Amino acid sequence: MTKTQPGAGSGKPRAVLPLAGLGPQTKGIALLLLAVLLFTLMDAAAKTLGTRYHTGLVVWARFAVNAALLALVFRARLPVLAKSRQPGLQLLRGLTQVATVTLFFLSIRYIGLAEAAALTDINPVLITLGAALFLGERFGVRRLAGIAVAFCGAMIILRPGAGVMHPAALLALAAAFTYAAGALLTRVVRADSVATSMLWSAFIGTALSSLALPFVWQPVAAGDLWLFAAMGLLGTVAQGLLIRAFTTAEASALAPFGYVGLVFSGIWGFAFFGQLPDRWSVLGAVVIVAAGLYVWHREAQQARGRAGSGR
Repeated sequence: MTKTQPGAGSGKPRAVLPLAGLGPQTKGIALLLLAVLLFTLMDAAAKTLGTRYHTGLVVWARFAVNAALLALVFRARLPVLAKSRQPGLQLLRGLTQVATVTLFFLSIRYIGLAEAAALTDINPVLITLGAALFLGERFGVRRLAGIAVAFCGAMIILRPGAGVMHPAALLALAAAFTYAAGALLTRVVRADSVATSMLWSAFIGTALSSLALPFVWQPVAAGDLWLFAAMGLLGTVAQGLLIRAFTTAEASALAPFGYVGLVFSGIWGFAFFGQLPDRWSVLGAVVIVAAGLYVWHREAQQARGRAGSGR
């Protein structure tokens, strides 16, 4: 669930993949699907580690490995890339990403990957709402209806009052809000390069989680070191692939494929933990995806309309 929003600027990580013969849209979709695959594998690794170690330690490892890898990749230009034109907003953005990772990792310690992924997948409609409220983007009745339907889907999964809701599910829902806040801030700090935003996120996450490290530290078994390293590596590579996807293909072409993460999360949940979502969770996920696709469709329609009118 620790996705980094696409940005613009110099210093973009490039994915070296055998995709040269594909068109830009197809290549972008392939990169996005691979990124989502790696993100969900990262979540599965975090869930596995969460059963053995304190969540604070898992969160620290996720950011520390990320920071170490980025520092290695950008070592020649690190002092230049670390300079931000909007440090205050980058700090705030980093805080939202730390909150997102912490909330999501806490939630999957107690609930299934598929349920947590479904709840956090209301973030596209939250981003649409936030863009209208805080960034002055257009917002109509149909989009409002899509947002309302998405929340209905979340309530179907949560089923408050039915006596079946685990409190950790609310953490996954909260993670959707913090993720949406981080996405909106990413739009605001577009003057910084992608590399700068990635470095700030990684270093802020490492610094904040390190403050808690003395209180959550416990000895790590030698056999688990590879899993900690894999979790950080998967997140870092997935970030780079996601950014590359959005610089290769149009966002409107990529948006629907983000929901494939629900399928991957369901597969890993069953394969690694023997967990399958119940019929209510599946129904709620379908409602959330349908609402998200509807909002995306309306945005694509309006974008084509503005392009056709020359605005």
